[in-house]
Order: sequence, then C-alpha cells, then structure tokens
Amino acid sequence: MRHVESRIQIACVRWFRLQFPDLSRNFFSVPNGGARLKTEGAIMKAEGTLAGVSDLLLLCPAKGWHGLCVEMKTAKGRQQPSQRQFQLAVERQGYKYVICRSFDDFKSEIMSYLG
Repeated sequence: MRHVESRIQIACVRWFRLQFPDLSRNFFSVPNGGARLKTEGAIMKAEGTLAGVSDLLLLCPAKGWHGLCVEMKTAKGRQQPSQRQFQLAVERQGYKYVICRSFDDFKSEIMSYLG
C-alpha cells in the first residue's frame, strides 16, 4: 500500500514543480516513513525528526495561512494519532492542513490555496 501512496505523491510533486517553478524550493517532502536501522532512527530522532509530520510542506503564506501541510493517504488510509496531533498543533499556529487521497485532490487543494 505504501507504494500506491508514494506513486501519487511523486506525481503531485512533479506537477507542482512544473506549475510553480518559483516555489519549488519552498515545497518539499519530510522523510519520516520507511525502515531504518535502530541507530539511524535514534540519530534522526535526536536531530529533530518528529512522528506525525505531514508528508509535504509548502512554506508559502497564502489567504491568511502561514503555509500548507499536505498529508498523502490512499483511498482507505487513515491518520495515525501522531499525525492528528501534528495537524492540531499546526492548525493552532495558523497553518492549513489537508489530506489528499489522489492527484486530483492535491491539484484542487494547491489551486485553491495559491489561486
């Protein structure tokens, strides 16, 4: 299932970078998932890795928001408790948080946010 989500995310990032080249450096993924050695995971945690951070971040204020946090999910995917906690924390600070389940969801959210 992770690869389905990954393929959707790859398509979304490619499209975004073609549509908004001036913002491409402000739009990036947060590599929280995946298998890691215990020592590597401990180092990443000490460096500041935080469970639940959204998959994609757009550091660009728009429409009264400070930035956009995008969580990618498959059609049946559910938020983990840590992801819900992250959502609530960033929304309290003035960031928009969205869950996208398809390329069309993503495109619609981006166009609404930046349009």
